[in-house]
Amino acid sequence: MKPLLGTLLGAAVWLAFASVEAQEIRISHHYDDAADARGRATRVFVEEAQKGASDLKFRIYPKLSLGLTSAGQLDALQSGQLEMALFPFSYAADKIPEASLALLPGLVPGLEMARKLKSTDLYDRLQQIANANGVRIITWWWSPGGFATKARAIAGPKSVAGLKMRAADPIFERMLQSAGAQTLSVPLPALRSSLADGSLDGLLTAYESYVSLQLGDQLKFATVGDPTIWMLFHPLLMATSTWDRLTAAQQVAITGAAEVAEAYFDATQREAEQRLIRFAQANGVATRQLSRAEYEEWLDLARRTAWADYVRKSPEAERLLFDTMQIIMGEYKSSDDR
Repeated sequence: MKPLLGTLLGAAVWLAFASVEAQEIRISHHYDDAADARGRATRVFVEEAQKGASDLKFRIYPKLSLGLTSAGQLDALQSGQLEMALFPFSYAADKIPEASLALLPGLVPGLEMARKLKSTDLYDRLQQIANANGVRIITWWWSPGGFATKARAIAGPKSVAGLKMRAADPIFERMLQSAGAQTLSVPLPALRSSLADGSLDGLLTAYESYVSLQLGDQLKFATVGDPTIWMLFHPLLMATSTWDRLTAAQQVAITGAAEVAEAYFDATQREAEQRLIRFAQANGVATRQLSRAEYEEWLDLARRTAWADYVRKSPEAERLLFDTMQIIMGEYKSSDDR
């Protein structure tokens, strides 16, 4: 009996190790794998994770090459059909109402503030919300962006009146509509064709997208620099079912890889403004920075429209926005004191 038990135990151990070695983690996203920093940072993450967890196998599926839609990636994560995705968190708002915080206009005015927020309670709160909905936040990636248009330069809210605009989030669109713009929901890959055929007059998106999608020949004006009313949180997410299957050592490797990828991504986004300016100059696109008065006009409008809509989503959303405002105001006060 003992030899038989030993054989069975050995087989069980072998199967356990074999299942770990065979575990594949697929990462889906809708960005270009080389031209876009989000795609490149995903590759950096994989390279680092592979160093610390050689028993995991990663495969990246850029440009939705796994056959999922942008929004469908969340469904696949929650059902366990997909292990990871690089996903604009605001895209999850239909299923996770509090996720619209990731693109509330004017809330996070610049990249420096976005980075500081990781060391605050906001990070823990968003992680708890994500975990309760079947996903785990792996990276803290934020991208600055702004307006880009064909017809005229954008200043305060009145300057968008009559324009057909894309903002990538229903709450953000509500603010633009209140300023007199018509809004359309256009997928990122279709932006170029929509600008070319006149379906769109302008849009708000990340600086990164203007360059990676080569939109320069379709645009004439762009807003660049801080303060911005457009800042998007789009982390690498992992299905909690996948995270829970990882060993402690594998989880440590994933966390370490995320920190390396965050440093890389942060550097690319700090350079994104200058890349966009160079790109704009090469393509005859005029750039300007929102004045403090223009930003405050947008912020006032955001509070009365997008922010008001957000707090009505759920009691948790109201608390989350209030607490985030307190954190940001506290960070500004600390900076002033220094």
